[in-house]
Amino acid sequence: ILAGYLPATSGAASVAGFDVLRQSLEVRRKIGYLPENVPLYREHRVEEMLQFQARLHRLSNKEAKERIPAVLERVGLRERRRDLIGHLSRGLRQRVGLAVALLPSPEVLILDEPTSGLDPLQRLEVRKLVQELGREHTVLLSSHILPEIDAVCPRVIILHKGKVAADGPKDELVRARAADSHVRVEAVVGADVEGAARLLRALSGVVAVKIGARQGIHQAFEVRGAGDLREDVGALAAARKWALRELSWHAPTLEQLFARIALGLAEEPAAAPGATIAANAPAPSGTATSTARELPTLPLVAPAVPPTAKPVYNLNPFERRAPRGDSPSPTPSKDACTDGTAGEERP
Repeated sequence: ILAGYLPATSGAASVAGFDVLRQSLEVRRKIGYLPENVPLYREHRVEEMLQFQARLHRLSNKEAKERIPAVLERVGLRERRRDLIGHLSRGLRQRVGLAVALLPSPEVLILDEPTSGLDPLQRLEVRKLVQELGREHTVLLSSHILPEIDAVCPRVIILHKGKVAADGPKDELVRARAADSHVRVEAVVGADVEGAARLLRALSGVVAVKIGARQGIHQAFEVRGAGDLREDVGALAAARKWALRELSWHAPTLEQLFARIALGLAEEPAAAPGATIAANAPAPSGTATSTARELPTLPLVAPAVPPTAKPVYNLNPFERRAPRGDSPSPTPSKDACTDGTAGEERP
């Protein structure tokens, strides 16, 4: 929808201040789009493909001569410009697709699964390139591989069943799920392990303490609470003269965050558009949590549609339709006609 390939059935969207439906040409001038399966002519050479794209973007000969070498250098394909696209690896074809997206000097880059199907080394290369591009362009990266998002993107939007379930800086989203984080402690606490656990539970902000495995003289604990409790735990260890071997904070990953939000929304009753859905989902079995501290809620955003809005018809020319003989064609109502042909059957 943002790239202009499909019309929205409801709601509104804009890119760089331009409405994607009413100002689609302006939107397309502002964006560079890399789909998951890059549409390239495999019989073309890399440079020929960019020359063809330059003509589609109506770049002058002077602009094309300046931009093509620049984008080839930018994506690391200057030495492969004479290679046939069909002879390139998938990772290099992804780079050609990025070069095509960068050719019109867009303000916004829309990347759909840019690392899909790549080997680990190619993923690292594309990830580094995307991070560099993020310094010069607004990059919207869509992916179901959440560790890739975690490694590249400072801001995250989580979609669940077509609606925005969470939106914000990655660190803030993690802090909003503070009860899912914990401090791991390994220390020499002596024989009274239960006593050490009671002291940890008495710390301000602690909601649960789980006694872990013992390795020799070192006893492990998992301390759950609101935020990073390492400073308080370290102060307690110093006061009790516990010899620390490990004191580390473990925040939830994006995968865990998405799973908890999705579980929470799945168990909530259906809400009206614009409602706020609580995001504190029940923990998986075996995980210590507490409901004493209420967590912040995350907004569930749904586009508001005026009740008087006219129906929006599917404009996709590739939609499969039933043969004429299978069912009679409905006669459009007067309200559905906008060209003065009310009541007439149109092909």
